[in-house]
Amino acid sequence: MIKLAILKKWRSKQIQHYLTLELAAPFQSDERQPVFTVYNQLKHEMDYCRLAYLNEKLQQIYLKNPELPQINVHAFRHTHASFLFAAGASIKDVQVRLGHSDIQTTMDIYTHVTDEAKEKTADMFQRYMKF
Repeated sequence: MIKLAILKKWRSKQIQHYLTLELAAPFQSDERQPVFTVYNQLKHEMDYCRLAYLNEKLQQIYLKNPELPQINVHAFRHTHASFLFAAGASIKDVQVRLGHSDIQTTMDIYTHVTDEAKEKTADMFQRYMKF
């Protein structure tokens, strides 16, 4: 829950930054607020970061903190999905969260995680039936 508080604080800082630049804050009343944005001077608006930019920033962090496991930004997406499954989210919930247009895509990518979730569900049912 601490991580969620950090993201909420970051979102608030982003909105304040938009207002400082006299820009409309995108998604201000929407839960889809982008986490990583940059100011695009040509468009005079906030824009999504390039994936390479975020990976470059991660590399700077890893240079200063060599004890951290070095993963790229895309791996955070997989980690997030795995945590969602571990927390009990349905395959449909994860599909929507990740923005996959087809549930089969989610199932194909996260088969190993969904198999673990199925086993966990079967164990829960078995424990319940013994009650």
